[in-house]
Amino acid sequence: MEGNYQYPSKDPMFRLAQEMRIRNFSPKTIQAYLYYNKELLRFASKDVREIEKQDIRDYIDCLFNSGRSSSTVNLAINAFKFYYEGALHRRFFVPGFSVKRPKSEKKLPVVLSKNEVVMMINSLDNIKHKLMIQILFGSGLRVSEVVNLKINDIDFIRKIITIRQGKGAKDRITIVSGQTLNNIEKYLAEHQPLIFLFESYRAGEKIAVRSVQKVVAEAVVSAGVNSNASAHNLRHSFATHLLENGTDIRYIQELLGHARLETTQVYTKVANYKLKEIKSPLE
Repeated sequence: MEGNYQYPSKDPMFRLAQEMRIRNFSPKTIQAYLYYNKELLRFASKDVREIEKQDIRDYIDCLFNSGRSSSTVNLAINAFKFYYEGALHRRFFVPGFSVKRPKSEKKLPVVLSKNEVVMMINSLDNIKHKLMIQILFGSGLRVSEVVNLKINDIDFIRKIITIRQGKGAKDRITIVSGQTLNNIEKYLAEHQPLIFLFESYRAGEKIAVRSVQKVVAEAVVSAGVNSNASAHNLRHSFATHLLENGTDIRYIQELLGHARLETTQVYTKVANYKLKEIKSPLE
């Protein structure tokens, strides 16, 4: 048995990936952290053991100069902090190491009206594509949650959808409209997927995230609505409309699966239920 044992690779990126898997990081986070740590080594033309504080500062400065967003730079800093301090136990990120995190841009989410969403749905002929938009808007799912949605996770009696292992590896439930459920029943009878609600051309395999994003992008163009709208903006719109209809923000937080209430509170800045009570000086 000992002769057949495959010892772990000495590749430092293998060790990094292994450490993240052990800590149950999401595949998306693992991919991002590996990317930026590899890019740092390429940028500095050094081995992991040779990387110094100044190399990290120079790389971050390069990201800023190339016009990368604050969220991208913060992601890179998190990747370095986890690897060099968390995994390798090198004390780079101490008070004396002055890498200031950039402030995140304060951009308000794009919110679509119900009429605009209906126009997007009506612009599509494929019932599968229509359903994708209905679920994104009507249930507030992330795109990744839509592609992972299984038929058995839909409760037609209680009118709820169970999200299995969403962001943060948490289960939660959310609402689904009766109209959407009726369309799901028609879709199931017509397409007969096996496991996932939205399958790829291979039976039993889920559709790609990019495919859902492409469907939404095409509907935006066909319907002639806000050109900046994306699949994630349908989730934003779900939350904003609930808030405007008087739903308690704590319930909205649970439906969206936000760990922090502060994340949900951004919708108070775009909801117009209070603005309606304020009269313009020209009124």
